[in-house]
Amino acid sequence: MNSGAGAVFLFDVDNTLLDNDRFREDLRERLRAAHGERASARYWAIMDELWDALGYMDYLGALERLRLENRYDREIPVTANWLMDYPFADRLYRHALDAVNHAGQWGTPAILSDGDAIFQPRKILRSGLWEAFGGRVMIYVHKEKELKDVARRYPAAHYTLIDDKARILAAVKAAWGDRVTTVFPRQGHYAREEPPRDGAADRTIDAIGDLVGLDLSTPPRVCRRGR
Repeated sequence: MNSGAGAVFLFDVDNTLLDNDRFREDLRERLRAAHGERASARYWAIMDELWDALGYMDYLGALERLRLENRYDREIPVTANWLMDYPFADRLYRHALDAVNHAGQWGTPAILSDGDAIFQPRKILRSGLWEAFGGRVMIYVHKEKELKDVARRYPAAHYTLIDDKARILAAVKAAWGDRVTTVFPRQGHYAREEPPRDGAADRTIDAIGDLVGLDLSTPPRVCRRGR
């Protein structure tokens, strides 16, 4: 794509295309069953510590920390394999892939995600999203701070961002203004706990599958008046 030409659709992954809340519940059950309540609680406490230090969920890093504290827990390697082999394809939201294909009629779909350098790519691969997006995958520590790199890698006249996190929508809208149309799918705990402020979301949909019913060729100014 030439600089300044065409449209790019940027899709978040967790709780936008994929039910990450369901995955976390499955992980909680696995930790309790395999390691006990105390170790499970400690795992999530470590996760909170790593979130504060790193700015993303480091599932494997937390497990490694737990291993250092529980050197003789023989189930930790089994849980590591459980994580790496988790069937993320079964956690795609209904019509998630249809939404990606629908957007592809008007521009280039790409993944724009936060996450670590190992597990997040594995999640995207295992879910089938890596293939569905033709390898157009961007994973940053803080994606809202990397918009220059996003624009360098996928230059476009206009962007559409589909993301369940209000703070991400607000940050990208503040940086790009009318250059971006923001779409807010009301899915997952972030969407329920923190709806976007006025102006952060140009369009709101109840589920990612609802994107299929939208005319994504509509100019952004019309989108905002018509939402």
